[in-house]
Amino acid sequence: MNTKKIVITGGPGTGKTSIINELKNNDFYCFDEVIRTMTLSAKKEGDSSTHISNPIAFVNDPMAFNINLINARMDQFTMAKTLKKEMYFFDRGIPDVLAYMAFFNQVYDDFFKNACLNHQYDVVFLLPPWEAIYQSDNERFETFEEALQIHNHLKGIYESFNYQIIEVPFGTVKERTNFILNNI
Repeated sequence: MNTKKIVITGGPGTGKTSIINELKNNDFYCFDEVIRTMTLSAKKEGDSSTHISNPIAFVNDPMAFNINLINARMDQFTMAKTLKKEMYFFDRGIPDVLAYMAFFNQVYDDFFKNACLNHQYDVVFLLPPWEAIYQSDNERFETFEEALQIHNHLKGIYESFNYQIIEVPFGTVKERTNFILNNI
């Protein structure tokens, strides 16, 4: 079966998870964002009493954290190959790891680049920063200004791997979901 692997990405607080939940409500198979669980675990390891925009600041070994994250995303990609569905949606893709590493001035090697090259998605939707809906929470540390910078890193990384990015316009969750479905 020829399946489509579709990434929904964007900076923090752009509405990705709301769209993923809407897709799930419409019986599409979706892979959840793995970073939220990892960030909660990382916070338990460190002091979260001050504003830190990088969850890696909470862990003892930032590179191990990034390797675990990219491995979890590759596991999702591999799992999609074993299921029998027409299409799969991913709340963030493998290149997101590189974009965040670049944002935090972390060096990544060929392991990370090859992970992106060897796990190609079919369609990438990018949600732009949207200040009106942006909120920080227990797993989202970034300010809105940082979210803008992350957006630029995401766009640049995906383009560097030759993805044709489709930007999702602002609108209700249903409107944005319909835009995605109509552009697959």
